[in-house]
Amino acid sequence: MDLKLHRPQMTCATTGRPFAPGEMFYSALVRRRGAVERLDVAAEVWQGPPEESIAWWRSRYPQAGAAGPTLAPPDVLLDALESLEEGGDAPLRYMLALQLVRRRVLRIVDDPAAESDEGTLTFTCRKRDREYRVRLVDAAEAAADGVEARLAALLWSGDAA
Repeated sequence: MDLKLHRPQMTCATTGRPFAPGEMFYSALVRRRGAVERLDVAAEVWQGPPEESIAWWRSRYPQAGAAGPTLAPPDVLLDALESLEEGGDAPLRYMLALQLVRRRVLRIVDDPAAESDEGTLTFTCRKRDREYRVRLVDAAEAAADGVEARLAALLWSGDAA
């Protein structure tokens, strides 16, 4: 499965209200009708990720003309993903792998044979010619205290880290 993620929508998927520059909102990737859709929801009406979500995250709507922090290079993030293989921080590793899918560095392998090992997801990386098996984590584990901050520190340089 190759996910194509888009920039945030201009309006909230729940209320239809346009987002204001700098406003906090949540995005969720939802599997519907055989496709993955992105939903962007204003923070004040966010009720948690929909049941059919495969990932979700919190963001701030971009300011007009604002230059944001710089993303870490893909090789640095792949090194971090590999170093977390033995480290036991499954929520951080899972969220990092999803971010690498979002950045098109990794691709989710849609392999029926791999589904026999329930509880893990297989990612492939053409850049390093290898596969990564990552333990699936539920929304509660992914939202645990500190996971978001540790992920931001890996992904971003500048003020967001």
